[in-house]
This record gives sequence, C-alpha cells and structure tokens, in this order.
Amino acid sequence: MSERNFTPLPQALAEMKHARILAGNAPRTLDLFAGCGGLSLGFDAAGFKTIGAVEFDPDAARSHAINFLSDLPHELFEIHAKAKDITTIEPEDLLQSFGYTGPAENHVDVIIGGPPCQAFARVGRAKLREVADHPEAFLKDPRGNLYLRYLHYVNKLKPLAILMENVPDVLNYGGHNVAEETCELLTDMGYRCGYTLLNSVYFGVPQMRERMFLVAVAAPAVDRITFPTPTHWIDMPKGYEGTRQVALQTVKRGTFDEHAFFIEPPKADKAICQPAVTARDALKDLPVITEHLEGKLKKGARRFDTVVPYPPAQLNAYAQRMRAWPGFENDEGIKDHVIRYLPRDYAIFQRMNPGDQYPEAHEHAVALFHERVALRRARTGKAIGEKSKEYQEIWNATVPPYDAAKFPNKWRKMESDAPARTLMAHLGKDGYSHIHYDSAQARTISVREAARLQSFPDGFVLSGSMNPAFKQVGNAVPALLAKAIASHLFSLIVEKQVAQTGTQEAQEF
Repeated sequence: MSERNFTPLPQALAEMKHARILAGNAPRTLDLFAGCGGLSLGFDAAGFKTIGAVEFDPDAARSHAINFLSDLPHELFEIHAKAKDITTIEPEDLLQSFGYTGPAENHVDVIIGGPPCQAFARVGRAKLREVADHPEAFLKDPRGNLYLRYLHYVNKLKPLAILMENVPDVLNYGGHNVAEETCELLTDMGYRCGYTLLNSVYFGVPQMRERMFLVAVAAPAVDRITFPTPTHWIDMPKGYEGTRQVALQTVKRGTFDEHAFFIEPPKADKAICQPAVTARDALKDLPVITEHLEGKLKKGARRFDTVVPYPPAQLNAYAQRMRAWPGFENDEGIKDHVIRYLPRDYAIFQRMNPGDQYPEAHEHAVALFHERVALRRARTGKAIGEKSKEYQEIWNATVPPYDAAKFPNKWRKMESDAPARTLMAHLGKDGYSHIHYDSAQARTISVREAARLQSFPDGFVLSGSMNPAFKQVGNAVPALLAKAIASHLFSLIVEKQVAQTGTQEAQEF
C-alpha cells in the first residue's frame, strides 16, 4: 500500500477528527464541484459547517460564497467568491488561500460533491484503482479525469467522511459501475462504503429527481453504511422505475454478493409517510406573473434588482419552510421571480393540458395557426395561399420549428397536483421542460419557482442574471434531500464511540 498513489487514512488522524466531532464541534465540510451550494445548504442545516468550496463557474462560485461565507472579512470573502479550477489548484494551496495553516489534512472532516465521471469513457476495461494508481493518470487527461481529481483531494485531505453524488447512469457508464469501483478504492484507503439511488420526492422535495449517492466513513468510526428513511410517499410514474432498472443492470446485489457495496434504496411506507409535496404546494403562495400577457415584458437580460412583495396568502407547511429556513429567512419578497420572453408561445402554453409534452403542444400550435389564418381571411376577405409570404409569416409566428417526432420531451406542462419532473441545467437555455401549471399565467417557471422546486429557501441569493441563475438551480442537489442525507450521516458518525484522545488534543485540530 505504501507504494501506491492513494494512501490509507491514518487511524490516529481519523480518531482525532472523530473525537473532535464527538466533543460537540461541527464537522468541517469542503464542497467540491459545489455549484451554488445545494449540498452545502443541506449539510449546514444538519449541523455541519462549510469552510470552503471549489467551483469553476464564476456565478455559481460567487453564489456559494454569498450564501455560506459572507461573514468573512472582505478580502477573504473575495478569495472564496472567485471561481477555482480543480485541475490546477492543489488541496494544500486551496486551504492556505482560505487562511488555514499547518498540515492540510488537519482541517477538513467531510468532503462532499458531485464529480463528473468523463474519465470512464476513456479507461477501457481498467478498474478505477488501477487507473488511480498510475502516477500520470491525471496528467494525461486532466479535464477528462475530474473524478480522479476529486479522489486526489480525498487522498490529500484525509476526511473522516465523504459524500459523492451523481446521475444514476454512473452505475453503468461505458461498461463501468463507477460507484462500485470508487468504493473498492476507498475501502483500500480505510473507509467503509456504500451507495444507493435516492429520489428527492421521498424526502419532501416537490420534484421527482433520481440520483446516485455514495457515502464513505472511516472504518473505525462506523459499523455499517445506511441511508435515510423516506418521509414522503408517491406512486411514481412508470418511466422512473424503468430508468432505475437500466441503471442497476451492473449492480452486484443479492445473497451471493456479500462484498458488494450497493445498498437497496430505502422504501417509502405509504402508511406512515406524508403525501409528496406537489407543484401547487411549492408555488401557489408566490406572486402571479401576467405582465408578459399585457405587453409589459421586453426581451433582454433579467436582473435581480426589484423586490416583488409576497401577496397575502395562507401558507402551507412547505411555503413556511421556504420562507423561514434558519439563516435564510425572508418575509419581504423575492428579487428573482423573473421569466423568459417567449411571445410566440404564450397562447400555446395557455391551451396545453397538464402533462402535455411537445407533440401535444405542436398540435395546439397548428390549430392556433389555422384559426389565425381563418381570422385573417375573414378580416380581409382574401384567401391566403400556402406558398404566400403571409402564410409563412403566420406559421413562423405561431408554430415552433421543432419536429414533434424527434423532440417528444422538449416541452412539458407541469401538473399542479403532482411533484415536478427533474429540473436540469438546460434551464439555463430554455424553460420549456417546466411550463407553469396555471394556464392563466401562460408561461414557463421563474428562477425563484425553479429554486422552490429544488427546495432552496427564498432567502438564498443567486448571483448573476436570469440564465446563469437558472443553470445554477438546475445543476444543484435539492437542499432538503441533502439535509436528509447529511442528518443521517451525522447520526452514523456519532453513533459508534471509538477510542478518543483528550479533548484538548482534539481541539488543536
């Protein structure tokens, strides 16, 4: 093991960090590939303390610093708010820039994040630990091996615990089960590991979002890895179960795979769980937006410079939680309740039924087109030929240009009485995947509504203008899911008492 690139977690160091936490100190968290901070938000709410992050996108990096490190002196805050390239900054240099002195491995208790896994499209049949052990693995393709870079930070900082998040496809990526191979490597380093699939809707998030979560804790500190029990229940649409089964094709499971790391996803019990939070539950207390239908919305960048007051409303439990999240309280109003300028499509949005996707939207658009042609004909008394310029102009102003057969899922109108479908980073380019359920508003969701569907509290600040903010929200881990995982991880860490050093010695770390 001593000749390997990745070295074991020293037991004495693990016990020191564990003792510090058992003495009542908040576990110190470093968030890699942090985005605007969905994981940080959940972990801080569960009693952890974010000490910094690494994020390449400038707007997301500033959002993270504003929300988690704004109490620092200005000069140090600006260091945190600056975008950072994990392929060029070393863990030791990062912590030094944050003002931490002495051995880097002393300062971080928990590393969290969702590293991209492009490396696995390139490594053929090699196992992750074989690739990781090659001294030039990272140098050969730094941007393709970001997953290895994440593990490099783990290796250098020796955290007591680790959380990784990724899409379900990471379990069957180019013939690899990336989570399984990561667990093999982390086990060699002295961690106890496990991974599973969790859907955010089972943890109070008004969104059906499935992700892989991997947890590793220093072996002396825990007997086993488990995951949180669902608090909410829903009868999931058929497509979600099919997607899960595809992802699980390479997973080792069953009695004869006693050394496998996969843990069956905890099941929601309808008898004791609350009903899933719906889109209406999440959004109905927010201000109505109709200015686009009144000709008051113009094309151009949307800035978050105007507070829109909350309307009088009887708040449900979810809305209360979003307005009163500790540290992010907001009883005034919201600045990022802004939407896209899509004048061609308002009439289509209005006609769409809940659950309609692009083929139905296209049908509505074609019907609208024929109605407008007929109206023009009735007004002018003249026929409009199919090859005429006027006919084409009406078509272009009414019907979206996408082939309904090729883009069936491009649009979708939300159902008010169901959780939303998965929000994606593509929100930064358009919002057609989440058309508001209220036909009277005839629009796509606002930035703040997207944040609500990701369970981000109303006091959470998003840096930049509308498109970057949409992207940040779409990329994030839902905060309530992150909190559920973090709370459960905290309970695992403190559940088993290990041999402790003196409190004074632990405090020095």
